[in-house]
Amino acid sequence: MDKYIASPTRYANAESFYRRCGNSGILLPKISLGLWQNFGAESSFENCRAITHLAFDNGITHFDLANNYGPPPGAAEEFFGRIIKEDFAVHRDELFIATKAGYDMWQGPYGSWGSRKHLMASINQSLARMQLDYVDLFYIHRYDPMTPLDETLQALVDIVRSGKALYIGISRWPLEALKYANTFLKAQGCPPLIFQGRLNLLDRAVQEEGIPDYCAAEGLGFISFSALAQGLLTPRYLEGIPENSRMARGGSLQPDKLTPSLMSYLNTLQATALACGETLTTLSLAWVLAQRGVTSVLVGVRTPEQLKEVLRSANTSPHLSCKLPLYPHKVF
Repeated sequence: MDKYIASPTRYANAESFYRRCGNSGILLPKISLGLWQNFGAESSFENCRAITHLAFDNGITHFDLANNYGPPPGAAEEFFGRIIKEDFAVHRDELFIATKAGYDMWQGPYGSWGSRKHLMASINQSLARMQLDYVDLFYIHRYDPMTPLDETLQALVDIVRSGKALYIGISRWPLEALKYANTFLKAQGCPPLIFQGRLNLLDRAVQEEGIPDYCAAEGLGFISFSALAQGLLTPRYLEGIPENSRMARGGSLQPDKLTPSLMSYLNTLQATALACGETLTTLSLAWVLAQRGVTSVLVGVRTPEQLKEVLRSANTSPHLSCKLPLYPHKVF
């Protein structure tokens, strides 16, 4: 295995590539790397390693994980922990590493949701898998309607105070719960750094609820996951369902999503993109980055080549995406 040497020009475009995360001191890259689904037992470690190298060499400092990412659960953190140890150890202070807890991780009543028991166990397990002393950002991964919000939020505060995480993130909570969390955490001296929600051309529910606007007004960052709708907003599905695609494998992206109406819309977007010298991928990401309150977009890629195309979107003019037609039907 060759020794990894980071590109000396990785911050050459820092002025245009990073955005301030709310009112904090943190700058995040416009494009962040998500390790959901493509870093696990079914993945080649060397391919994952090549993707992370390419990301960092191009200024991507933010890597987003969760305790249950894989498959199997925990595999993504183990993969990334190995990459940190072998390649990124000397660059640890340049990296902004996030993980999460809240979805099903182990058997029994404490293996998911938002109890103090689950969150405390989860952060310890995640740190062990990644061989880290702390993460930069720790999220509650989903809203728990049964556990008192104060219990969940106080556990997050205590995790920060213990030094196991530097910042708190909220993911996939409804607006009213986010408002409560923001007030509670500010009162504890640990204001939330960022909200993570799904926002793309096919799913604008968080926008309709007002969450990015609230984040912008309150000084929170907003990061979009599934910014490419699990690959739907790429040229991959313009002519149907290709073999070995996520949809063909029957995973989280179901074939019934790809209706004739949606295919027609995707082809219209692709034609618009090509006329502007872009692709469906780059234009779709540029649309998300142009929305009010958005700090960064999370992308998951299977190959270094896919990441190279995604990186182009950071330089796509936001004006190209301002007048894109919006799909009128619910997809997710």
